[in-house]
Amino acid sequence: QVQLAESGGGLVQAGGSLRLSCAASGRTFSSYAMGWFRQAPGKERDFVATIGKSGGNTYYADSVKGRFTISRDNAKNTVRLQMNSLKPEDTAVYYCAAGTLVIRDPRKYDYWGQGTQVTVSS
Repeated sequence: QVQLAESGGGLVQAGGSLRLSCAASGRTFSSYAMGWFRQAPGKERDFVATIGKSGGNTYYADSVKGRFTISRDNAKNTVRLQMNSLKPEDTAVYYCAAGTLVIRDPRKYDYWGQGTQVTVSS
C-alpha cells in the first residue's frame, strides 16, 4: 500500500510558476506508475500528466504540454510537477496518484493523495 501527500500549491499570477511535490510512503514506490490529475469546481477529475516506474515514459494532456513537466526521484519516493506559464484555467485542486499502468484514465489508479489547491489569478 502507498500513502501519498501533495504539497506546493498556492496562489500565483498568470504567467508564473509553481512546483508541486508528492511524497510517497512505503518501500514500493518504484513499482508504481505515477500520475497527476486536477479537478476544478463542478468539473470532473482530469488527467494532467503521468510517468512510468523508472521515469522513462511521460505523457501529458494537450492543455499542459510544453508548460508542465512531470519527474520522479525513486530514491526519495517523490514525484513532482513543474508548472510554468500558468493560466487562470489551470486553477484546480491537483492530485497525485499511483497505479500499475502508465495511463490517462483516473479510474485505473489505485492510490490517491488529498490534493493541493492551485489558484492562478489573471
